[in-house]
Amino acid sequence: MSAGEVAGLVVAIAWAVLVLFIAYVLVALGGTLKELTRVVGEVGDSTVPVLLEVTTTVATANLALDRVETITTNVSTITKNASALSSIAAVSLGGPMVKIASFSYGVRRAMGGKKQREMNKRVKEALRNEGRAARVARRKTSVAARKAAKKASKARGR
Repeated sequence: MSAGEVAGLVVAIAWAVLVLFIAYVLVALGGTLKELTRVVGEVGDSTVPVLLEVTTTVATANLALDRVETITTNVSTITKNASALSSIAAVSLGGPMVKIASFSYGVRRAMGGKKQREMNKRVKEALRNEGRAARVARRKTSVAARKAAKKASKARGR
């Protein structure tokens, strides 16, 4: 075996190993692709029911939102009606109520003023009576003091 034959043999073995390695990689890659195909099939099988459930949920949510919209519209209408009713009540009852309130305030003020005047009159009269009583008491005291002074001066003079 010459060097050329040995070199040819080495190259042939290297090619055989390379071919075997590539065959092994292709077989492994085929297994991976087969597994990937199986997983994609399972995901597809499980995704369809999930998508159906999501579709059902969205449809149900849309129905609920339609009901909420109807309720909101009704509440808005009721609010507008209540506002109009309160405006009508304010216009129709507001004027007379203000007049009644102001009349009752005037009557209370007038009656309160009369009571105040009567109270002031009584207080002044009581003060006058107290002043008169004090003056009378002083007069009596001064008259009694004068009489006592006269008696004392007579008693000294005797």
